Amino acid sequence: MSFDGPRDDRPTKNQRREAARLKARQLREDQKKKERRNRVLLQGGIIVVSLAIVTIVVLAITSSIHPAGPGPKNMASDGILIGAGMEPVSTPALQPKATPVASKTDETGTVASIRIYLDYLCPYCGQFEKTNGEQIKQWVTSGAATVEIHPISLLTSKSAGTQYSLRAANAAACVANYSPDDFYAFNQELFKDQPEEGSAGLDDSQIKKLVKTAGVTTDVSKINDCIDDLTFKSWVLDATDRALTGPLPNASIPSVTGTPTVLVNGKQYLGSLDDPKEFASFVLQAAGETYSTSTATPTPKPTAAS
Repeated sequence: MSFDGPRDDRPTKNQRREAARLKARQLREDQKKKERRNRVLLQGGIIVVSLAIVTIVVLAITSSIHPAGPGPKNMASDGILIGAGMEPVSTPALQPKATPVASKTDETGTVASIRIYLDYLCPYCGQFEKTNGEQIKQWVTSGAATVEIHPISLLTSKSAGTQYSLRAANAAACVANYSPDDFYAFNQELFKDQPEEGSAGLDDSQIKKLVKTAGVTTDVSKINDCIDDLTFKSWVLDATDRALTGPLPNASIPSVTGTPTVLVNGKQYLGSLDDPKEFASFVLQAAGETYSTSTATPTPKPTAAS
């Protein structure tokens, strides 16, 4: 009978080294798989977040863009023309991106053609209106002049974020569209207690109260909806761009550079904004210059305010 000595089952040094290499290799492969998985998850997360951001931005942009639509009726020239007896001239709505149709004016000079580009937040426009609004109304009523009013929005960013200039011009377009006979009265109401530049201006409910104060009784609910919906926002923006880039039809200047821009028989008035006699003299002179080149029969002429 023989007995074997004790057996040594412990791995050899080479075996331990090989096992360590295999384990390290497995750890490296596991780490690479983990990194690939994390990279895929990270990329997927970035894509999801990016898509979410893009969606939010697109929604924000599309919600701020008002779809282009027709302009207001009775403003195919980008302004409303009011003639003898304060009677507005009817015109069809200007289609999106269409070129405005210049109003016909009396080229004989027997009737003074007054054209005003204004911004309802502009303090100088308010000053001009308060000084000359009633005087112009008398001339137009008598048939001595016509007045064409172009609301634009140069000061949209000057109302503490409320875009009052734009909203007021839109409201004026709403009245021109639905109740043109009341446009001049509403135009005057917007200047009576004019908000200061830099203030929030009037909110929509206050603007709608001015519609009532101006005596508007025709399609009031439609006008209110038009104000709430900013129906003519795109038209106001386009009309403003057209006034700024020009050309202005039948005018001595190529474009509007500020408000108020006042033209009489195409000639720009650059005089005092708070002296009605100076403006009346300019109107008389402009009408006289035009009339002197024609042989038309005289009609009532504007007279200076007393």
